Parts: sequence; C-alpha cells; structure tokens
Amino acid sequence: MPVEVTLAVLGAALAHATWNAMIKSSRNPLFDIALITFLAGVAVLPFLPFVAPPERASWPYLAGSIVLHIGYYFAVAGAYRTGDLSHGYPIMRGLAPLLVALSALAWLGEAPTPAIWAGVLLICGGVLSLGLVGFHWRESRASTRWALANAVIIAAYTLVDAAGVRLSGSAEGYVLWLFFLDALPFPLIVLWMRKEALISYGRKFWVRGFVGGVLSAGAYGVALWAMTRAPVAAVAALRETSVIFAALIGAWLLKEGHLRRRLSGAVIVAIGVIALKA
Repeated sequence: MPVEVTLAVLGAALAHATWNAMIKSSRNPLFDIALITFLAGVAVLPFLPFVAPPERASWPYLAGSIVLHIGYYFAVAGAYRTGDLSHGYPIMRGLAPLLVALSALAWLGEAPTPAIWAGVLLICGGVLSLGLVGFHWRESRASTRWALANAVIIAAYTLVDAAGVRLSGSAEGYVLWLFFLDALPFPLIVLWMRKEALISYGRKFWVRGFVGGVLSAGAYGVALWAMTRAPVAAVAALRETSVIFAALIGAWLLKEGHLRRRLSGAVIVAIGVIALKA
C-alpha cells in the first residue's frame, strides 16, 4: 500500500472512532445516528455539482449499499444501547475485514497475498482481543449479538461499495452520491417511529449531528477512495485501526476501564499494519 494511502486510511480511522464515541456518549444513540446520517447528506450537498456522477453500472451497488446501511445503523444503535463502546465496536469492526478477505476472491476476483493475509489476521486478532477485555457473556450478550450481526452487515456493504466505486468512474462522485442518497431512508424511518421526540432532539443537538456527519462522510469516503488504489482486504483491515482509538477513548474519556490491558491488543494491531506494508 502506498504511504499516502496508509496515512489517509489511518486518519479516516480516527474520524470513524470519534463519531462512534459521540454516539455512545449521547443521550439517545438512535436519534444521534439519524441526525448524523441526515446531516452527512447535507454536508456533501454543496460538492455534488463539482464531481462527475457515478456511471450507470454502479447505481445498483449504490442502492444495495443504502439498504445495507439501514440495517447497519439499527445494529450500531443496538450495540451501544446495550453495551460499552470498547466492547461492541471492536467486535463489529474486528470480524468484518476477515469476512471481507474471505469473500474478496469470489466477489471481486481479488486474492490477498500472504503478507496481506498476515496483516489482516493480526489486525483482526488484535482488534477482537480489545473487545474481549472485561467480557462477561451474561452481561454483554445483547451487545455481542448486535455487534456480530453488524460485522456481517459491514462486510457486505464494504464488498458492495468496493465493487460499485470501481465501476463508478469517479470515486468522489460515488462517495458523495452515496451519502446524499443515504441521508433520508433511515432518518425517515426513525421520524415515523418517534416524530416529535426526534424533532425536539434535533433542535438541541444539530451541531453535534453535523460534526458527526462530516466525520462519518469523510471517514468512509477516504476508505472508498483507498479501495481504488490498494487491495480491498488490506484497506478494510487497516481502517479497523480505528478500534485502537475507540478503545483509548472508551477507557480514558468514557471511563470504561482496562486501559493497560487494551494496549497489548493495540500492539498486535500495529504489527498487523506493518505486515500490510511488507
């Protein structure tokens, strides 16, 4: 992977961990996700006239990704409503790249090299170890189930978008149209469920939602751009270094504990990143 791609994906990882921490620390994760999703679409709207629209061949993938993201948003809210950031986040993000690597050959005709496999396995192992610190099945089973379901969804939309962005003719156009079109379905569902409460919540916390929307769009946009310049399995694994940032935020800022024990998992992830560069 080129150095500039690696640095860009690491920056996206920090942005992704930050907006997830914002959701976990919120009063209502479901409402915050709805705000972030809607305002991410608002944030990208001014840029649409300046990019080429995606080629027609990529539009079915855009539609599929939007449907998958609806499930993703509900699963994220479920995981954070029932458990800690530093438990659910590593599980959902740690399993997904392994599923992507296993599926890349059949879906994209892309076989990971031995070095990439080593990096993926090390990163996934380190990430999962972060999520298992302080794990107790009886206390964490609801969060774990949501996180496991979301890992499958994340792998699915990663593969769909990786194929779509390569057919789009414009990575920037695909990303911007994805976030623009994704801005309404999930918020409208939440609005239908809790109309008055969501409107009241949005009036109070729209700035927070806008910041989260910018971080969300930027983080995934960089990841999709990177997938046009490096193997999908490698990018999918590298962006999960966001779990290191999430573990530190969870242990330090959200007071979820186990800071020292999480550092060993972070070291394993770092070794995996080095393997991807080998």
